[in-house]
Formats: sequence, C-alpha cells, structure tokens
Amino acid sequence: MPETAALLAAVTAQQGLGSTLRILLISSIAGAALLAWFLLRGYRGNGSDENHND
Repeated sequence: MPETAALLAAVTAQQGLGSTLRILLISSIAGAALLAWFLLRGYRGNGSDENHND
C-alpha cells in the first residue's frame, strides 16, 4: 500500500499546471454557455413581444 501512495504522489507532482488549465478550460466553456443562453434568451423575448403587439 505505501508503494501505491508513493506512485500517486509522483504522478500528481508530474502534472504541473495540467489540473489548473483543465479547471480554467471547463470554467471558460461553462461561462461561454451561460453567456450564450443569457443573450439568446433576450433575443427570444424581443421577437415574441413584437408578434403580440400586432
């Protein structure tokens, strides 16, 4: 069991910025999706309001 812990520690130490970049990439994609949803929701609201005023 100590060999496994040492192996995991060595693999983690070799990753470097990999986990940080992975978190940054995932959060950027999530932020872009939320921004797109927010903007598209606003455009959908404007289009439906014009049809109801006729």
